[in-house]
Amino acid sequence: MMNDTALFDAAIQAAEHSYSPYSHFRVGAALLCKDGTVITGANIENRSFGLTICAERNAVGTALASGRKDFVALAVAAPDSGYPVSPCGACRQVLSEFLSPDCPIQFGSAPDNRVFTTMGELFPHDALHDLSRKEH
Repeated sequence: MMNDTALFDAAIQAAEHSYSPYSHFRVGAALLCKDGTVITGANIENRSFGLTICAERNAVGTALASGRKDFVALAVAAPDSGYPVSPCGACRQVLSEFLSPDCPIQFGSAPDNRVFTTMGELFPHDALHDLSRKEH
């Protein structure tokens, strides 16, 4: 099994492939699959910022397109930041579709500046999943 530092290093390397000519704010994500494969993604900006694709969603889409959907850990790196930047709300919603509440997530700007959490802590009130469990 891959350790936390190696997964975060993969996220930092993924940030090198960011397309961020407007914000100059690179983000990389590394998604560890149950089979040991690491799928990475980087943020891809667009002049219309609403069309920007975040690194986390890029990694999830790449993984799904390759036939993988069993994820066991996620690392997100924002090396141009001075502080750990957590996944945005849209990414939290997408991640909650595929990551279990106990799935470990780490995010940071550098190996010595990371936050360790879980999907359930990052997105504690997952209304859509709560609705699906509600008895009718």
